Amino acid sequence: MARILVIEDEPKVAQFIKRGLTAEGFQTDTAETPSAALRLAQTQPYDVITVDILLPQTSGFDVIRSLREIQPNAGVLILSALDQLDDKLKGFRVGADDYLPKPFAFEELVARIGALLRRREPVPAVQTTLQYADLEINPITRSVRRGSRAIELTNTEFRLLEYLMRHAGSPCTRTQLAADVWNEHFDRETNIVDVYMMYLRKKVDGPSEHPLIQTVRGVGYVLRLSER
Repeated sequence: MARILVIEDEPKVAQFIKRGLTAEGFQTDTAETPSAALRLAQTQPYDVITVDILLPQTSGFDVIRSLREIQPNAGVLILSALDQLDDKLKGFRVGADDYLPKPFAFEELVARIGALLRRREPVPAVQTTLQYADLEINPITRSVRRGSRAIELTNTEFRLLEYLMRHAGSPCTRTQLAADVWNEHFDRETNIVDVYMMYLRKKVDGPSEHPLIQTVRGVGYVLRLSER
């Protein structure tokens, strides 16, 4: 559950926002003064913090500067009646991530918070290699290695091996291989799948290595480690 801090000096507005965000499933705290907001920020981690610029004691801009030191990873959304371009630019300069002028539609507030939360989600690491046993291929560089041995493949052989790697352990029919490695209009009456599989086996399964490319009788082929 995402945790939100609402910094708003108007109690009715603060409670309206809190009720709405709580109903949306967010854990929401409110602070009516900068000092109260900074105390909360020092004791609780927040995913998103909304800040009104016109606050007592000090401006929201100064609050944002302090928040950035305390919680550098929180998303900061300004909610303010100040909607001039200079105000928006200053907000971004001091560390705000977004700026929503008052009055605003509550649905838009929820959408802006959702966008900030998505920005904080870690980006999945791109898988640059596929590996099975001691066989490794890189779809980006199109390089292939079996242990310390580099293997040179044609484009068709590489596509065929990549398909087997992505379905390692699961038998692939000749029809599947023909349709997905070549194209959907491939002539299934030819034996080209078997011919290319023979080429691939000679390159991938060396004389002193455990065979990886297995024939599944009556079905097709599978990439699976077997004892010699």
